[in-house]
Amino acid sequence: MALRSSRARRGFWLASFPWRAKESAHRHFVNLQKFFSELKRRNVYRAAVGYAAIAWLLIQIATQILPFFEAPAWAVRLIIVVLLAGLPFALIWAWVFEFTPAGIVRTDDVPLDQSISQHTGRKLDFVIIGVLALAVALLLFDRFRPGATRQTSAAPAKSIAVLPFENMTSDKENAFFADGIQDDILTSLAKIGDLKVISRTSTLAYRTGTEARNLRQIGEALGVATILEGSVRRVGAQVAVTVQLIDAQNDRHIWANRYDRTISNALTLQGELAKEIAAALHATLSPEEKARVETKPTSNADAYVLYLRARQLEDGPDNLLRDFLQAEELLSQAIALDPGFALAYALRSQTRADIFHFHQAVESWKIKARLDALDALRLQPDGSESHFAMGLCHYWLESDYERALEQFAIAGRLAPNDTSAAFFVAAIRRRQGQWQEALEAFRRIEPLDPQNPNIVRNILFTNTALRNWPEAARAGERLAALAPDSVSSRVQAAYVDFWWKGSTEPLRAVLGKIPPEVDPDGVVTAARWDVALLDRDFDAAEAALQQCRLEEVSYLNGELTPKSFLQGALALARGDEAAAKGFLGAALVQVESAAREAPESAERHANLGLLYALLGRKDEAIAEGRRAVELKPESKDAFDGAIMNSALALIYARVGEAELALPLIERLLQTPGAVDSAVYSVTLNDLRFRWGWDPLRDNPRFQKLVASDGPR
Repeated sequence: MALRSSRARRGFWLASFPWRAKESAHRHFVNLQKFFSELKRRNVYRAAVGYAAIAWLLIQIATQILPFFEAPAWAVRLIIVVLLAGLPFALIWAWVFEFTPAGIVRTDDVPLDQSISQHTGRKLDFVIIGVLALAVALLLFDRFRPGATRQTSAAPAKSIAVLPFENMTSDKENAFFADGIQDDILTSLAKIGDLKVISRTSTLAYRTGTEARNLRQIGEALGVATILEGSVRRVGAQVAVTVQLIDAQNDRHIWANRYDRTISNALTLQGELAKEIAAALHATLSPEEKARVETKPTSNADAYVLYLRARQLEDGPDNLLRDFLQAEELLSQAIALDPGFALAYALRSQTRADIFHFHQAVESWKIKARLDALDALRLQPDGSESHFAMGLCHYWLESDYERALEQFAIAGRLAPNDTSAAFFVAAIRRRQGQWQEALEAFRRIEPLDPQNPNIVRNILFTNTALRNWPEAARAGERLAALAPDSVSSRVQAAYVDFWWKGSTEPLRAVLGKIPPEVDPDGVVTAARWDVALLDRDFDAAEAALQQCRLEEVSYLNGELTPKSFLQGALALARGDEAAAKGFLGAALVQVESAAREAPESAERHANLGLLYALLGRKDEAIAEGRRAVELKPESKDAFDGAIMNSALALIYARVGEAELALPLIERLLQTPGAVDSAVYSVTLNDLRFRWGWDPLRDNPRFQKLVASDGPR
């Protein structure tokens, strides 16, 4: 009976459960409605909106004003944190308290019929509207204030240029140290894939001077939304670094900070700054990127200054042997001070590879460059500079394009904003005969390094190789503007008018403005001699050689050219074979020795073949010319291979083999790359005016060729 009674009670309770559940849910809903109504009555919603508007306005004012007082970046962050933390307290205060004619009292103590919360709410509405109006006015003023300019094309929000830091002391060595701080920051930022960072060479033009820098104009020229500028003051072992991050589009300070360090500790500053800048631009760093930007280049400040001086020479617009040799010596000193300095090993490897490629293709430079690249990889296996150095070794020392591309790809991933690896990828594509792809690749990297004369120079070279004269002329004008102090750049740009229109006037105008004492590596002497012979002004050519104090000048590829070679060529052009034989015989000893010293150098065999041809040693001349083509065929190197064939065509012409020379010339006129500012260059105007092609002047086939408008 008890059991049956218990089951009956349980059955009754279960039967009534749906009704009880509905009743409970209804009560819960009613309570929520009352809670939200109470929030509205107590003006909690209005308090939240009003607090948010006032907080936002205060943050904007702080970010605009505090940098002018050199307040540290953490001060702005502290204000933001405090304001965010204050929101819950503002909401609680609005719930608990109410404004009354008698003052502030607890809301629960105010009878409902005496509450003026609705009246207070209307006042809050006016406050909120007023704050929002001020915020809108601030935004409009910031955007349209007098003197403000808007970019014609919006730069990416996460883009930055790091301008050269101002040296606040008169010490010259400190100027290099200031450059080092700037460069460290830039190099670290370049390793962050989420940012667009303008390369070093494009920011060098904006060094501080007597005139203030117009940051909006700089931002527009470089295509960036933000600019970092700063100054360095060094007193003994103490260094003070002041930086400010600026919104270039609106000329508005984002944050500023000052860092006081010892010299050795200042070399770690770049990692701290890179992370702060990335945070300010809302860029995301992967753990690997964070580790890379925090890597300290060296603990030895003196070694770092030597490294910076060397890199300044390495990054110059000209490939001068004297600069490379000086850079190599400075880097050797830096490594002696810090044998663990990976960046110095990587840069010395690059410099030694430069010497091998451009000037002295001897085995010793090849071995040294490779050993340095291996040391750089050993010391910093995840360093972009280390992989770049090894890629350059594969490219320039071995012509192993595939392995070079692999190393450049790694370097590009480790430093996605550094244009160096992408630059050489474009150069390899050109040597592989992918001319248009190479040109487009050079143009793609321009936005990351828009003021880099070396990129523009290669756009010029590629367009001249393609005989695209209008585009080459435009690139030449830009090159001359970007590197006004580089005589090589101005001369190279002026040659375009000769190739295109047969005019030497621009060349003579450029050379006429260069002081007599300015002649790096004999570049100016060689150009004056060459232009004089184009004009058949033999006296001017002789005067250029007599005024030159150097015994070697930069004219033929692969090595410096003995001045006696140019003297002998001038004598031949004049018809003085006896004098020519004496001068050319003096040059022969040096040119033969250079070919023996670097037996795998195609350029040196081509030079020797040309010299044999001028001396009338036909069989030896042809053998050397053909050896040059074998060592560097167009199928292996479309860029220099065409030049080797151009030299062979000139050799054929000089030794009386017109039937071999003319078909090759006709093919080269349609072959990209057979253009250079030297006697073997093959364009219609080279054929018309250069002394080297004189043996073909009476050939009807040659006459018909030079009288035409060129191959279709």
